[in-house]
Amino acid sequence: MAATNSIHLQLPKLMGKNYDNWSVQLKVFFRSQDLWNLVESGYTEVVDSTAFEELKKEEKDLLMETRKKDKKALYAIFQAVDESVFEKISAAKTAHAAWDLLQKSYKGDDRVKQVRLQTLRGEFESLKMSDSESISEFFDRVQSIVNQLKGNGEKIEDQRIVEKIMRSLTTKFDYVVATIEEGQDTSTMSIEPLMGSLYSHEQRMNQKAGSSNIEHALQSRFVQTNHGGYQGSRGQGRSLGKGRNNITGKYKAGDINNSGDRGGYTGAHDKSKVKCYDAERALQT
Repeated sequence: MAATNSIHLQLPKLMGKNYDNWSVQLKVFFRSQDLWNLVESGYTEVVDSTAFEELKKEEKDLLMETRKKDKKALYAIFQAVDESVFEKISAAKTAHAAWDLLQKSYKGDDRVKQVRLQTLRGEFESLKMSDSESISEFFDRVQSIVNQLKGNGEKIEDQRIVEKIMRSLTTKFDYVVATIEEGQDTSTMSIEPLMGSLYSHEQRMNQKAGSSNIEHALQSRFVQTNHGGYQGSRGQGRSLGKGRNNITGKYKAGDINNSGDRGGYTGAHDKSKVKCYDAERALQT
């Protein structure tokens, strides 16, 4: 009963370009229902009703059960494609026939597969992390290409993926890459521990950068506040009157003469008391 109800689960829709991801999800679904072997390999049907009647009871029961399971798988495939794709497989009588048609339509023959593999290999080798990219975003790009490679029959080991990732990181990860290479055997490392190490390092760098930005902002605020306060004191001193101390705003003795001039002058300038040193030197000679 559980298997019958689960067929109504929402299945991913094949719309053409998403065939690789779609096929992976459908395979998981068929395996969960014990239908994948039937979809992948098909089954042997009897020629006609006469041949069916000649079967033993056990063989008849097995064939009837197989037919029932096959129709269930075929219905699931029909449900998992959009209208335009359905037109290509609507005449299929078995799940295997429908699956085979889709595979030929979207993956092509061996020659097309090889061309696609070459393209994907080139994309994998040219992968580089950009400065604006996070570790999670870069890993998603890598994993997407790796999944497509595997979906097209490429055997790619974790060691190759790990080494590619470590070569493709930005320079800010040089230190952690060197630490990993010195402290661990990368030939046996899987992708998940590598991602965990790099993600933790990225988080620490982001925290330090955030703390540095806050400290810089506080320092700038402090400088601006003190600079503004100093100018305000000067302005206050000028507005209160000449001769006041710029900090305390108080008068200092001798700062203001009777005429209100600053600088400790004792009165108006008396030019008769000014000596001309050049003239005096000339008289002495």
